[in-house]
Amino acid sequence: MTALVLRSGLLTSIQDLGRHGLQHLGIVPCGAMDTVSHRIANALVGNDADCATLECTVLGPDLLFEQEVLIACYGAQFDARCESKALPMNRPVWLPAGSKLKLGAAVRGARTYLAVAGGFQTPLVMSSRSTYMPAGFGGFEGRALRKNDRISLHAAVSDLSQARLSRLSRRGVKSSGALRSVAWSAPSLTLSGAQHAGIRAIAGRNFDQFDAASQARFFESTWKISSESNRMGYRLLGPELQRTKRTEIISEPTCLGTIQVPNSGAPIVLMADHQTTGGYPKFGEVASVDIPELAQLAPGATFRFVQCDLNAAVQARRAMDHLVASVCQSIAWEF
Repeated sequence: MTALVLRSGLLTSIQDLGRHGLQHLGIVPCGAMDTVSHRIANALVGNDADCATLECTVLGPDLLFEQEVLIACYGAQFDARCESKALPMNRPVWLPAGSKLKLGAAVRGARTYLAVAGGFQTPLVMSSRSTYMPAGFGGFEGRALRKNDRISLHAAVSDLSQARLSRLSRRGVKSSGALRSVAWSAPSLTLSGAQHAGIRAIAGRNFDQFDAASQARFFESTWKISSESNRMGYRLLGPELQRTKRTEIISEPTCLGTIQVPNSGAPIVLMADHQTTGGYPKFGEVASVDIPELAQLAPGATFRFVQCDLNAAVQARRAMDHLVASVCQSIAWEF
């Protein structure tokens, strides 16, 4: 049971929730950039949250499903089609055997997550199927997908898909050609509706090493994501941040959302594939609740930082966790 890659897209990789607890060994968690969208995509096809999905970035792949399959695309809005029919986003869709799925360009956002019933079945590496491309392991041969790759699906994907479609049918299923879907959809949770997204950030351990003007500019300026950005980090274009203290910093652990400032004065936000340690000053930390929203911003997008404290960040994270759990529970009731 496989899906054949007819066209790879810009950057398509297998991801789950990552491999945690190994950073002391030099192994970062990696995993989905937008974990909220990954979780909800899985919920839409009846999977557990940690089942592997395809993370499709800016320009998606073309895939041939050689057996009937229940899929869902959730996250960024893509120009998605199947056999000339528009593919409904943010909801479960049943495809017959031999279907060709075309995920074109992102219309809104940067990353969508394609889930299939039972999940993609690449080998587990340290208890995760996530691709860590800098080191070349996990996912599909440790790399982004290429044309003619065959991605393994669950051995019982057809039976799972049919059974889950039957349960959905109790609430009503509508058809469009050979496609079968539902009338409802999951709400978008990580796509900003504002012209400039507001990303919350907490002052970092080296914040006081920067002059007062730089501290103010950081939160007052509009920042642009550089074309040199990737899953390791987002390089930001904007005003230069200047240190008042030029003391050497001993390398220490980094984490998802750390905002480092190298000697150039241009900040870098560390993302899912970040290094485990670093010696650049830590200007701040992006609140974890806003990492998924930041992950949905493509190179060229602009945003602003909003200062918050640790307590506010914790409360916001709890509120988002509760919202995601509620959405996933509502979807589960449909099955």
